[in-house]
Amino acid sequence: MTNYRRNRLPGGTFFFTVALANRRSTLLIDEIAHLRHAVGYVRIHHPFEIVAWVVMPDHLHAVWTLPQNDDDYAMRWRQIKATFSRRIGCDEGRSASRTRSAERGIWQRRYWEHTVRDDLDLARHIEYVHYNPVKHGHVARVCDWPYSTFHRYVRNEIYPADWGGEFDEPDGRYGEVEGE
Repeated sequence: MTNYRRNRLPGGTFFFTVALANRRSTLLIDEIAHLRHAVGYVRIHHPFEIVAWVVMPDHLHAVWTLPQNDDDYAMRWRQIKATFSRRIGCDEGRSASRTRSAERGIWQRRYWEHTVRDDLDLARHIEYVHYNPVKHGHVARVCDWPYSTFHRYVRNEIYPADWGGEFDEPDGRYGEVEGE
């Protein structure tokens, strides 16, 4: 297996973009219960803090903080993808290389990872995560997308419920976040 060059920072905070192989699919929201199960299962065995998360029909964005002395987010993503895939029927198309290596064809093999550098970088990535459903035209207001930690931020009084609404786009920095 290819060994990708990844930044390894024990206890670090990271932004991720993880996508389905079929970018026209709605599998992630159609099977949201299986995705939640997979994430919960992995968190029990390999804890991490979910700082922010949004699940879109064909991709997701997440910001995680790993435990001190632990830098293995790659293993966590591998297990989340595998656990989710085992719960889904085997009707996706697979390339010859995936068939030879006994891989499913649900997920893109690679994902985008960014090490969060400072508080401003963290704030920008959290905003990007939460604003993503509006950016992609799924909803006019962030609060209308159910598959997001945005609602936790509202409950904790970090954001007002109307943050990022139709006429209240945050300060327009979303083009600066890479990975999609």
